[in-house]
Amino acid sequence: MTSDQTPGRPPAPDAPRTLADPGTPFAVVDGARLRRNARRLAGRARRLGVPLRQHVKTAKSVEVARIVDDAGPGPITVSTLAEAEAFADAGYTDVLYAVGIDPHKLPRVVALLRRGVSMTVLLDGVDQAAAVRDASRAAGLPIPALIEVDADGHRGGLPPGAPALVEVGRVLDAADSLAGVLVHAGESYFATTPLEQRAAADRERDAAVTAAGRLREAGLRADVVSVGSTPTAHAATDLTGVTELRAGNYVFFDLVMAGIGVCSLEDLALSVVVTVIGHRRDRGWIMTDGGWMAMSRDRGTASQAVDQGYGLVADLDGNVIPDLVMTAASQEHGTLAARDGTELPDLPLGTRLRILPNHACATAAQHRGYYVVDGGGQAAGAPVITGWWERVSGW
Repeated sequence: MTSDQTPGRPPAPDAPRTLADPGTPFAVVDGARLRRNARRLAGRARRLGVPLRQHVKTAKSVEVARIVDDAGPGPITVSTLAEAEAFADAGYTDVLYAVGIDPHKLPRVVALLRRGVSMTVLLDGVDQAAAVRDASRAAGLPIPALIEVDADGHRGGLPPGAPALVEVGRVLDAADSLAGVLVHAGESYFATTPLEQRAAADRERDAAVTAAGRLREAGLRADVVSVGSTPTAHAATDLTGVTELRAGNYVFFDLVMAGIGVCSLEDLALSVVVTVIGHRRDRGWIMTDGGWMAMSRDRGTASQAVDQGYGLVADLDGNVIPDLVMTAASQEHGTLAARDGTELPDLPLGTRLRILPNHACATAAQHRGYYVVDGGGQAAGAPVITGWWERVSGW
């Protein structure tokens, strides 16, 4: 690769394709780990007897989704309408937009419905429901909607016993838009033991099933009972009454998930390649060209038992270097330091490293796509790049 090649773009076809070639920093995905992660949750969903609706918000990559849906485009969850539109272009026709709907976005939802996409929106208030009802009537077709239910006080949603739940359901039913309920147990990301994670999964299920039951008792439909988060999806043992399971982070995993025991470090499929650009031996620092613009500012492990700074450091082959942590980040500089005063490794100027992120979703968002390594192939002492996967950006 020539020195003036734009970072984040795949190398020219005639260029050597190893992790030693692209301009740093750049994101890399281990395809073997990704497939293993996908198989793990797919098998669990089969054993639980519910279909898996992958959340594409983490990778935002059609190529990643196709690995998860190896039988062809399946149901997906999105966090932006840009994702919905890009995945519709790629043949995905069952899409759930799992962010509370802004009425100004409903024309884009209607446009997707007219393309033949089953496009479901999410809401938790009477005003939103009225906007969906009115837009459905104006378009001459129902906009499917799920009512968000709050299982743990984490974010949006109505408590399963809230009087407004049935009121919202009646407004949607007037336009034949009521599809069911959705729950996301966001507090499960702070559940640090298997027992706590199973309890979170049970609360999530119970909130969803209770809310759906209240709608049905009121003579309303609740065909869809949707639950999921990466921790609860891996912890659930009984999903009776649930019609689908959602998760997204699991395709890559990250240090937060490893910190609560949902995965191991060997499962992390996403990393960022950086280069050593200097040393501050007087302060015990190694400087790299990967700052928060490459890693994000996410410090999700700061409240965990082991604070991993801005990320753990691995060599170019992906082997974690013991006790070396990315401890600080400015815009384009990363600071590496030894944990607890241990001796710094000898990493000369120009050494390439891989940083494992705290939060895969946030780190992935800093990049336009992913170089892919797969199968452990080596050339000139560096892992061989087997592909480049574009990433959807914007909203």
